Amino acid sequence: MKDRDSKAGSTAPQIAGELSVEEIYRSYNRFAFSIAYRMLGTVADAEDAVQDCFAGLQQKELSGVLNMKAYLAKGITNRCLNILSSARSRRETYIGEWLPEPVSEAYDGPEASAERKDTLSYAFLVLLERLSPTERAVFVLREAFQYEYDAIAEMVGKSESNCRQIFSRAKRTLPSKQMPPAAAGEGNPASREKLLRRFTAAFAAYDVGGILALLAEQPVLIGDGGGQEVHTILRPMAGRKGVLALLTSRRVLQRMRQWEVAVGSINGEPNLVFKQQGEVRAVLCLTLDKSGEQIQELYLVMAPGKLKHVSA
Repeated sequence: MKDRDSKAGSTAPQIAGELSVEEIYRSYNRFAFSIAYRMLGTVADAEDAVQDCFAGLQQKELSGVLNMKAYLAKGITNRCLNILSSARSRRETYIGEWLPEPVSEAYDGPEASAERKDTLSYAFLVLLERLSPTERAVFVLREAFQYEYDAIAEMVGKSESNCRQIFSRAKRTLPSKQMPPAAAGEGNPASREKLLRRFTAAFAAYDVGGILALLAEQPVLIGDGGGQEVHTILRPMAGRKGVLALLTSRRVLQRMRQWEVAVGSINGEPNLVFKQQGEVRAVLCLTLDKSGEQIQELYLVMAPGKLKHVSA
């Protein structure tokens, strides 16, 4: 199987017979996790998929495996497809909106390409939720990891032409304007951080004019409180009037103004982390419009179970 991203997880493909399972794990576990997290959207599910995949190597005859990285990518993909099939029904019955789990650590490692880091962004993970399990797997393997279609076909058990069609269908499903990099400002951490601090100051002061100046023409605010774990916004709010009303409400998000807020690295880019007595209580991930100067989407994660991998 061909893989154009030869730097991901290892400098070159290695023959399995040359390595023990422990050595394979040390060489490729970050690579395996980076695939699983993008496909599944939660750390726990991704870790389960990775653990299951490497545990399965103990019972495999690996001497004939010429490209361990590609072999593991196939194993991880199959496990992710199984998990996605069952997770899909759970997420459909979730009370309120289901959002991916944010993480502070990028996991890809410093050698990952800039293009692949774009596909770790929180907004990108949210977009992937619109896809079916097979569409998501094909799209992640192609868009994030640059696998050729013949390799993807072998991984997902489809024909090469079918995988091309699946990828095209997935791209049509996802709005091109929100694909990474989404905006000029997204690629400039200093500019993005400056905007975040302006937003934080306006939010804390109930500054209607300040917040309004930072909102795009059609902003969207989505909250995830973990089903019924934490009271938050149950339905997406769209439009400047509605989003502004929520952000300046003295009831709905009042407690957030009592928490300490700081700019932190979330999914590889600056976002806002809210803490109370050193404990992370919420994460607010923002995407910007094409100008990079106004906020297009706001994703508020308050579910306690989804904040475990955000650094305090």
